[in-house]
Amino acid sequence: MPMENATTKQRRRHRHNIEVVAARRIRQLGDPVLREVSLPVCINHGESDIAAAVLEDLRDTLHEFQRMHGFGRGISAVQIGVPQRIVYMEVGGLSYCLINPAFEYKSEERFHLWDDCFSFPDLLVWLERSENVCIRYTDERGGDQVLAATGSLAELIQHEMDHLDGVLAVDRALDNNSFCTREEWERQGTARPLTAPARSPLAVSRPADSPV
Repeated sequence: MPMENATTKQRRRHRHNIEVVAARRIRQLGDPVLREVSLPVCINHGESDIAAAVLEDLRDTLHEFQRMHGFGRGISAVQIGVPQRIVYMEVGGLSYCLINPAFEYKSEERFHLWDDCFSFPDLLVWLERSENVCIRYTDERGGDQVLAATGSLAELIQHEMDHLDGVLAVDRALDNNSFCTREEWERQGTARPLTAPARSPLAVSRPADSPV
């Protein structure tokens, strides 16, 4: 799909001294683009401006989702219809711009949680993730970075990395009982902690920190 370069976007966004938020439509479950395997960004072949524009759109889209829903931590480029290996996250007051992220390590130690997603924000899925991960990636300035993560940040990274390979949280459900609507989760959660589905060990009676 046609993309603006960073200079064009800067002119557009600051025309008449009014910042234009470039929030994009988030693709929903059933959209075939979510099943595409995202392509690497060729930083050394003139795609750095494109990556910068995509990251800006991801940030604006995340912020708009946060404004509308009150939560949200991360989003991948394919979720706005751009199948490139780019992820934007905001966790613990820090932002992460991941270009061409790749796993260096995933621990054998795993934990279970209710996961959710911007692409189906009203559905929760009971699944498991590695407790610790380490990734390599290129940042927004073109620098090589290494990020080690544990717990909620680790599961967020795994969720977003799945998107880049066309894998959704629904694909990782532990069994046929591993689904719950957000309305039902909140209904049960107000009265008592929501337990794990039958046959699912190590209950963690919470969703991910917020949809991703």
